[in-house]
Amino acid sequence: MKKPIRRADAKPHPFDDDDNSPSGNWADTFREVRVWLLAMALIAFLIVLIAPEIKAATGAEQQGEVVEGTFAPCGPRADSLCVVDGDTFRIHARRVRVVGIDTAERTARCEAEAALAARSTEALRNWLNRGPFVMTPNSARAVDRYGRELQVVTRVGADGRVEALADWMRAEGGAREYGGGTRGGWC
Repeated sequence: MKKPIRRADAKPHPFDDDDNSPSGNWADTFREVRVWLLAMALIAFLIVLIAPEIKAATGAEQQGEVVEGTFAPCGPRADSLCVVDGDTFRIHARRVRVVGIDTAERTARCEAEAALAARSTEALRNWLNRGPFVMTPNSARAVDRYGRELQVVTRVGADGRVEALADWMRAEGGAREYGGGTRGGWC
């Protein structure tokens, strides 16, 4: 194989040897590319550093939905905002299930369950009607087997503290903790 003719002052190409292997040592090669390596590392660092700001500016990060209105009990002539039972409410055609709690069903099997269902339904309606709240989709699963949206529901109080509806319902509204799966009875 013929070598190309080069000017006398030109640098030799690393593959100009007869056996097509690089000439020189790794230190020389590193010196030649270190500026490019440093530039790539700086660009990667800047991308990692500003990625959260880009997400926030473009709205790419999941934001909660603010809801405000007057909720009535659901029924044949219910408004577009209504409470189905102690853990489910409707916003127009959307059915929303509160994540983290279970309450007694309105289709009760005994008087004790019926009383608990009425108490928790009224407690949920009172909490929703206290002012604006935020619904954030459940990160594990968006919809349950009945087609209801699974939402974490919170409100920021006047003191800046976040109040979770599920915690409030367990403390004040007759709800019990629920993370999915089999539920116990109320009778």
